[in-house]
Amino acid sequence: MKKFNTPFILACLLVPFSCMSLTKKDQTLNLSGAFAIYPLAVQWSEEYRKVHPEIRFNISAGGAGKGMADALAGTVDLGMFSREITQEEMDRGVWWVGLAIDAVLPTISADNPWLEVLRRRGLTREELAAVFIDGRITGWTSLLGAGPDKQIVVYTRSDACGAAGTWAQYLGGMQEDIRGIGIYGDPGLAEAVSKDPMGIGFNNTIYIYDNTSGMKRPGMEVVPIDLNGNGHIDEEEDFYGTFTAVLEAIASGRYPSPPARELYFVSGGKPEKTAALDFLQWTLTEGQGFVSKAGYVPLGQDRITGYLEKLK
Repeated sequence: MKKFNTPFILACLLVPFSCMSLTKKDQTLNLSGAFAIYPLAVQWSEEYRKVHPEIRFNISAGGAGKGMADALAGTVDLGMFSREITQEEMDRGVWWVGLAIDAVLPTISADNPWLEVLRRRGLTREELAAVFIDGRITGWTSLLGAGPDKQIVVYTRSDACGAAGTWAQYLGGMQEDIRGIGIYGDPGLAEAVSKDPMGIGFNNTIYIYDNTSGMKRPGMEVVPIDLNGNGHIDEEEDFYGTFTAVLEAIASGRYPSPPARELYFVSGGKPEKTAALDFLQWTLTEGQGFVSKAGYVPLGQDRITGYLEKLK
């Protein structure tokens, strides 16, 4: 009887499966991070797979801090990041490309008793800082001078995130300087504020407005910012009624930066995986055609050209 070389047979059987496993790994893109980018990343993945069905995506939201940490640790291919990149992060070797632009807006409940007053006069940057950072203003009457002096319930994010960092930067602080009740994630913060008539918080635009209807989500309202500090909301400052109007204000620069900001994909050095580089190039070319539809502001062509150079 002929004897078979068992190790040789096993090797022959295992090699194809090993190659298949490596191919599957090379064609799977893992993303984590900012809630601000999550809806856009999901839509991009769906559109990309229509022309590249072999590519698989694993996308999870967990805050910009997680996106940066995962990217630098190499546990994901791309981190989703939604605040200005610091020198410390650059020193740690972070590599990035921009994706789109959105903004953080101050939010309150639609049941806030001072809603009409706030719509007329808004709040200045200094007043917002006194509520969120300094704690010098703690009551609604102290702030607006009308009605019973109910305590302002401040809500913030409990997770390290770009929205809180960007909002704090606008108010002259850092995320850890924001006072209030910590809530995990953009959806959680939006829900907490919408259910508390005495509450105030902040959210990324995509979690305030419904992208289909263009109107504010149920229970949500925006605090207009009195940008020129004249004590009332002028016509050029009144752009919060619809999602389209807000995005136009961000694109034109009428809404300041910060809290308007660029959104990024980050990694620990330039990605080596071909699938990641191909996807990044697509996001900066064909993918920009889906940015507005997803509820974001597209990048300018000069920014796109610069980021495409980084992919070469």
